[in-house]
Amino acid sequence: MISPAFLTRLATTGGLSLLLASCATFAPDGGTHVATEAARREFGKDFVALRSEADDAFVKSRVELLLKHPLTADSAVEIALLNNRGLQAAFNRLGVAEAIMTREKLPPNPTIAFSRLAGPLGYEMEGAVVANILALATLPARAEIADDRFRAAQYDAAAETLRLGYAARRAFLRAVAARELMGSLAEASRSADAVAATARRLGETGAMNRLDQAKDQLSSAEVATRLASARLLASNERERLARALGLWGKELDFLLPNALSAPPQRPRNLPHIEEEAVGRRVDLQIAHAEIRALAKTLGLIEATRFVNLFELSGGAMIKSESPINPETGRTETTRFRFAGGGAALEIPIFDFGETRVREGEQTWRGAVNALTQKAVEARSQARQSYRTYRYAHEIAQFRKREILALQTIVSEETLRRYNGMLVDVFPLLENARKRALLEAAAIEAKRDYWIAETDLRAAISGPAEALGAAPVVGMNSEAEGERP
Repeated sequence: MISPAFLTRLATTGGLSLLLASCATFAPDGGTHVATEAARREFGKDFVALRSEADDAFVKSRVELLLKHPLTADSAVEIALLNNRGLQAAFNRLGVAEAIMTREKLPPNPTIAFSRLAGPLGYEMEGAVVANILALATLPARAEIADDRFRAAQYDAAAETLRLGYAARRAFLRAVAARELMGSLAEASRSADAVAATARRLGETGAMNRLDQAKDQLSSAEVATRLASARLLASNERERLARALGLWGKELDFLLPNALSAPPQRPRNLPHIEEEAVGRRVDLQIAHAEIRALAKTLGLIEATRFVNLFELSGGAMIKSESPINPETGRTETTRFRFAGGGAALEIPIFDFGETRVREGEQTWRGAVNALTQKAVEARSQARQSYRTYRYAHEIAQFRKREILALQTIVSEETLRRYNGMLVDVFPLLENARKRALLEAAAIEAKRDYWIAETDLRAAISGPAEALGAAPVVGMNSEAEGERP
């Protein structure tokens, strides 16, 4: 039988492990509070990490309520944060990281081993408890490293939240601008068709020659072609928005406003945008957390460079022999009890730990250099996005204040001359075509401003993809030979 001392040691080891294990628990929110704070700060919106049927029901009801009204930039972002399952997958990865962190904080499980050997003359039974002393000794340091790595995973989830929010906002702006452009070209097409009908009647009476009729038909066909392209663009942009919002089925019948709002009269003034970006960028915070974890890992390697595995074992052995007594002719059983301990230690004959230390040091230095480069890029992206934002504002205002205002005067004067029979119908048609193209360019300039404003916000908070794109030259400007 096993000795009481062995059972005592076994109970003590198990009790210590249970006590340490009780200190490692899962957070009630699954570690999503970093992403929650980022979403509230940048968008003023909340999201729900789906963990139960109640969460699913809440999200479904909230999305249905938001879809009953025409979308806005804010409601589009809210629907994306609630309904996009790609974001939910990011929260699932965060849950995996939390499980790994919790596991790293737990002490190593003790190993209980039993063995029994039996033969014709007797048997042996041995029991042992083996505990990894090195893992227990380094548990506090490993717990700190696990915390830092989990912190980096939290920032990763926050970065994915911001990325999706900004992507949904951009998709909304493009979809509404494409819808507004389609409406403007549809109106221009109707005007061109009306003028073309007049031109045909004049041609039938001989009041318009074949050259002017051909020019009229060419202009009308050009507007019709641009309208078809605008309809395709509006359809594609709507699909892109649906993907960002995670909508399908009956949800695809969502409503969009007819036009984007006008840019503000004055742009934002951000003299300290570089410092603000370096202080707030979530991708830089991720890199900081990774460097802290690597630094602590390097310190742990230095401390354990000569000891890779150290196990302490304690156990008891019962040996039983049953020989035949020659005097009595009977089988007599004799038991021997042994108790003791043992240790296993790796001997650093070939590798003194230098390779592990060098690997950790170079990994840490690489992370520091990568963070420095990220900071340089963040400053550059902030400056570039701010310049793009200011130029986009200037272009949008100039097209609205100067170009369209002048075109309105030209249109009024052309119509007045046509009514006074000073010009024929072709200048009127050509003016309508030009006005349609200029209005389309103004719509695109307005869209480019709002996208630049979104990119500016993303450049300050991160992540940094799709930043710094210059304002798109209107697709109609090239046909006019204009280079604003």
